[in-house]
Amino acid sequence: MSDIANRDRKTVPAPKDQHLRDMADCIRFLSMDAVQAAKSGHPGMPMGMADIATVLFSEFLKFDAADPHWFDRDRFLISNGHGSMLLYSLLYLTGYEDMTIEEIKRFRQIDSRTAGHPEYHHATGIETTTGPLGQGLANSVGLALGERILNSSFGDDLVDHHTYVFLGDGCLMEGISHEAISLAGHLKLGKLIAFWDDNSISIDGATSLAESDNQPARFEAARWHVQEIDGHDTDAIRAAIVEAQKVKDRPSLVACKTVIGFGFPTKAGTQKAHSDAPGEDEIAGAREILGWSSPPFEIPADLLDAWRAIGRKGRAARAHWAKTVEDSGNRDFVRRMKGDLPQDWRAAIDAAKAELLSSDKELATRQASGIVLNHLYDAIPELLGGSADLTPSNNTKAKNQVEITPDDFGGSYIHYGVREHGMAAAMNGLALHGGIIPYGGTFLTFSDYCRPSIRLAAMMEVRSIFVMTHDSIGLGEDGPTHQPIEHLSALRAIPRLAVYRPGDPIETAECWEAILDTPREAALIALSRQPMPMLRKDRSSENPSAKGAYVLLDADGGERQLTIFATGSELHLAVQARDVLQKDGIRTAVVSMPCRLVFERQDPNYQREVIGETRARVAIEAAVRDSWDRYLGLDGEFVGMHEFGASGKIDDVYKKFDITIDAVVRAGRKAAAHA
Repeated sequence: MSDIANRDRKTVPAPKDQHLRDMADCIRFLSMDAVQAAKSGHPGMPMGMADIATVLFSEFLKFDAADPHWFDRDRFLISNGHGSMLLYSLLYLTGYEDMTIEEIKRFRQIDSRTAGHPEYHHATGIETTTGPLGQGLANSVGLALGERILNSSFGDDLVDHHTYVFLGDGCLMEGISHEAISLAGHLKLGKLIAFWDDNSISIDGATSLAESDNQPARFEAARWHVQEIDGHDTDAIRAAIVEAQKVKDRPSLVACKTVIGFGFPTKAGTQKAHSDAPGEDEIAGAREILGWSSPPFEIPADLLDAWRAIGRKGRAARAHWAKTVEDSGNRDFVRRMKGDLPQDWRAAIDAAKAELLSSDKELATRQASGIVLNHLYDAIPELLGGSADLTPSNNTKAKNQVEITPDDFGGSYIHYGVREHGMAAAMNGLALHGGIIPYGGTFLTFSDYCRPSIRLAAMMEVRSIFVMTHDSIGLGEDGPTHQPIEHLSALRAIPRLAVYRPGDPIETAECWEAILDTPREAALIALSRQPMPMLRKDRSSENPSAKGAYVLLDADGGERQLTIFATGSELHLAVQARDVLQKDGIRTAVVSMPCRLVFERQDPNYQREVIGETRARVAIEAAVRDSWDRYLGLDGEFVGMHEFGASGKIDDVYKKFDITIDAVVRAGRKAAAHA
C-alpha cells in the first residue's frame, strides 16, 4: 500500500475506496504540477473530475493504450477542454506511448503534445479538438450516432462500443448544447453517456451570476435518462455508470456534484481554482490535505503500476476483436475502417457527367449536385447525407437513400432539424468516428451558424463535407437576410478549408470528385439556387477543377491582354463578356477558379500559366471583393457586391447591383486601358 494512505483528511471527505482516491490523486497532482510549471492553465476541472475519471477508466472504459486506434474502442472526450490536463494525465498514467512525463512537464509549451486545449493529432488518445465550449458534447452525438449506424450494418461482433463525454457548466450555457442534447434524445442514442461537472463555478464567479437553469430537467425534457450523484463518491459513480449502461433507448446524463479544485486548501470551490496557476503555497497545502508526499511530476511506483495495468486491461478484448474481424472476411468493413473508397468509385462521377451532358436544360448547381449524389450514393455506401431541415432545397438526399429513424439506424440520411451548428459538430463526430463520410446541407448564409464547427473541421483535417446552397444574391426573393455576401471570403479565410464554388454542372461533378479524393481535408461546396448554362460540354475524364483553377477559355488572336476570373453562377457572365471584349480587339482569357485553396497548392509554373502575365485583370463574383485582391492587385477591377442584397426577381437583383455582362465588359475595358 502506498504511503499516501497515511494522510490527514481534515478538510476533504473520507473516500469510500482509499485505493481509488489514491489513483485519482495521481491525476490531481500531475494536473496541478503541470499548471504551476506552465504558470497558466485550468487545474480546477481535473481535480474535481478525477474521481469520476478514475472509476470510468479503471472499471468500464474499453480501450488498449498500446493500440489507440482500435476501431471498436470506447470513445472518451472532454467537452470542457480547458481541463486538458485531466486527459493528458490519463494518457500518461495508462501508458500511451507518446504521452511521456516530459510532455506533461512541457504543458502549454510550443510544439508539445500537451497544448492548452486538447488538439486532435497532437497525441494519440485525443479523440477530438475541444476548447470552444459545447463542441465536444455535440461531437459526442456524432460519435455515438456513428457507432449505431455501423452497428446496424456490421453487427455487435464488429461494432459495439460506448461514447463517454465530460462536460461543464459552460458547455451547457452555450446554445449548441441545446441542439446536441435535443438531437441525441430524439435519436435515442443509448450508448452515449455524459458526465456533467456540476461545480456551480465559472470564471466570473458562481454560475448563479448568469443562469438559474434546472439542467437535469432540461435533459429529461429532451428524453435523456438522468441521474444526480456526488461526484466524489466512487460507489455512487460506479452505480450510476452501471445504471446508465442498462438504458438502451435513451442517452444518459450523470449530473456529478463536484468541488472545483478538490483538495486545494483555500481555492477549492471558488473561481480561483478554475483557471489560475495555484501557486506553491496552495500546492503545498493540497499535498498536506491529501497526504501526497511525492515531489512534483513523480507518481508512486505502486500507483503507476496500477494505472499501467488499467491501460493493458483491454488487450485481450482487442486481440479477440481483431481475430473476429479477420475471421469474418468482411472486406467492406476493413476498407471502411481504413478510410479507403471503393475501387471503382470514379465510375459514378463519369456516369453523373454523362447524365448531366445528356440534358439540354439549364441546371442549378444544387440540382447538378443532387444528380451527382444519386450516382455516388450507389457507389460509396459510407456516404451519410443530411440537412438542417432544407432537404428539398439543398438536394442532399439521393433517390435511393433511406432515412435514419430513432428506431432504425440502417439508413444513410439524417434529418438534423433546424440545428445548423449541432449538425456541423455532429458531422465532425461522425467523421472522427471513422467508417463514415458525412455531408450535410443548409443555406450558405447560415454557414455563420455552423462556423465554429466548420473551423474545427478544418483544424482537425477531417473529411466533413458542408453542402451550402443558395450561394449568392441569386436566391432572389428571400432577400438580404438569406443572401450571402461576405460568406465566401470569410470561409476562404479559414486555413485548410477547401471552399469549392462550381460554375456549371460538369464542374459540380468535378468538385465532388476532388472533395472525395482528399480524405484528410474538410470541404465546403457552395451551390446555386438559380439555373446555369452548361459551359463545359466535353466528355473528358480529366478533372481541371481538381487543380483549383484553370483556363476555361484562352485568348484568341495572340498573347493574352486581359484575364477575367470568375466562379459559380457568374462564370457564364465572364464567358459572355469575353465574346464582346474579343470583338473589341481585347484578347481575353476566362479563368474558372472553383477552389482557391487547391489552386494555391499547385506548382508555381502552373499558377503563372493560369493567372497570366498581364496586369489587366477582372474578377466577378456575387459577393464581396476581399478574397480576390491577391489576384487583382492594384490595377484590377472587381464586379460584385459592396453592400447587402435585396429582395426581388433574380434578374432584377443582379441588375440592381450591376452584376451584368455590360458591367464586366466595362471593367475589362478599364483594366486593359490602365495595364
